[in-house]
Amino acid sequence: MNTQGEIEAAICQSMSRFQQEHMGRGPKDVHAFLIGDLLLIRLQGVLTAAERHLVGALPSAKGRDLLKQVRTQLIEMARPVLEPMIQEITGANILSLHHDISTVTGEEVVIFTLASAVQVREKKPR
Repeated sequence: MNTQGEIEAAICQSMSRFQQEHMGRGPKDVHAFLIGDLLLIRLQGVLTAAERHLVGALPSAKGRDLLKQVRTQLIEMARPVLEPMIQEITGANILSLHHDISTVTGEEVVIFTLASAVQVREKKPR
């Protein structure tokens, strides 16, 4: 059994590798947070140059909506890869996945609802 920090670090490494392999570019920064039966993953700096150009070239709402639709579709198509990856690290079954991205900040959030809270080992006191 791992500590919460070890589990969160493993999730960050896996999500960064996933972004690199499936989205064509890794995030500049990634953080994972286990909160009861929720797993929140915050990825920063995920927009490609082409995506930033697309958002800037079209009217703001149209570019934003198009990019969000494409990214959401890509995440949905990648569920068969993401869910087993998270399940292996956490040991918990996945109930649902939620996703959003900001075209302004280039920040993406992925939230997994887990069937149960993740069992973690307490850190040894120093």
